[in-house]
Amino acid sequence: MALVEHSQHGATAMSGNCRHCGAVFERSLCDLGLSPLANSYVAAEELGKKEPFYPLHAFVCPDCFLVQLQEFESPEHIFSDYLYFSSYSSSWLKHAEQYVEQVSQRFGLGPQHSVVEVASNDGYLLQYFKARGVPVFGIEPAANVAEVARAKGIPSLSEFFGTALATRLRAEGKPADLLLGNNVLAHVPDLNDFVRGLQTLLAPTGLITLEFPHLLRLMQQNQFDTIYHEHFSYFSLLTIERVFKAHGLRVFDVEQLATHGGSLRIYATHLQGSPHAEGPRVEALRQEEAAAGLANLDTYSAFEKQVQKTKRNLLRFLIDAKEQGKSVAAYGAPAKGNTLLNYCGVKTDLIDYTVDLSPHKQGRYLPGTRIPIHAPSRIAETKPDYLLVLPWNLRTEISAQMSQIRDWGGRFVFPIPTLEVD
Repeated sequence: MALVEHSQHGATAMSGNCRHCGAVFERSLCDLGLSPLANSYVAAEELGKKEPFYPLHAFVCPDCFLVQLQEFESPEHIFSDYLYFSSYSSSWLKHAEQYVEQVSQRFGLGPQHSVVEVASNDGYLLQYFKARGVPVFGIEPAANVAEVARAKGIPSLSEFFGTALATRLRAEGKPADLLLGNNVLAHVPDLNDFVRGLQTLLAPTGLITLEFPHLLRLMQQNQFDTIYHEHFSYFSLLTIERVFKAHGLRVFDVEQLATHGGSLRIYATHLQGSPHAEGPRVEALRQEEAAAGLANLDTYSAFEKQVQKTKRNLLRFLIDAKEQGKSVAAYGAPAKGNTLLNYCGVKTDLIDYTVDLSPHKQGRYLPGTRIPIHAPSRIAETKPDYLLVLPWNLRTEISAQMSQIRDWGGRFVFPIPTLEVD
């Protein structure tokens, strides 16, 4: 995606070409300033070294309405050694298990079928298919994460998915009856190559399911913190149908999920020759997105004002808390939290530390803000007055895990969609 700068009414504006349709865009969704890679957690020995920051600015295509970022770093740099392990969220594991039960029953999946997951992480989902006797195969580019999956008995290939890999696997006799990917589509800079790969690997009567955060919910619920460099694109049904159709695929069903603050699970198949008929939920969501104005560029222009308001509210709360002598810690070290904290300019002057269940993050520091990451036991040791929950999408799970803060009068703080102190 080539980008150029040009003068517009005395200011510097950016424009570029859409990674799907190639149209020139210059309409901004929101400008979040400069930010490091959201998953580039800093080791203690790296604290004295410089850290790269990149513009974090989301634009919308005037033709296909794909919301997207510039590509500053390659997927190989971002994802080859990764510190996100899906299995550390109990609610996400439950979500995966429920999905396997549901899709297996609905489509009659059994030992005679093959299931392939793109971005299979540590085997968090495929383990449930394996337990049902369904042959599975994972594709996970992060070698350190794929190794964890293999230790669970999940065959996993450490490569990036695209048309070339799909063609090779198809030639090896490995077409997929179910081809799935959760929260991977946004991570793909070459969107067209990725979707062509899906079409190539899919068996003639097979189906694809993909889950990704829903752009409509992102905008309605002020979820700007889900914008970070590892997410190259942000999708509506309006856009994904156009992308899939261009590569010989069609969406035949869609579910709206609560995960990640509001996600879509789409069901897709070959454009021709598939037995799967379109269900009523597809047209219903088309109508909902149209009514919300997702096919109108002016709709996107209003988003940045509510983003700026969230920044002011969070800073006001944290500054007031510190002025009153209160202590503030954070819970979690998610990528979304790094977008929020870097955009707001929050460092250890306002938040003492954060905690995370993942031992892979403990002992490191948040990128940009350099806030230290400890084990959750640190909360009971220091008894903070406020606990800022960065993975707000896991509100119920975290509130239960950390209910002990009520014992000393501690309170939870949720920053999104609007600041709430509970």
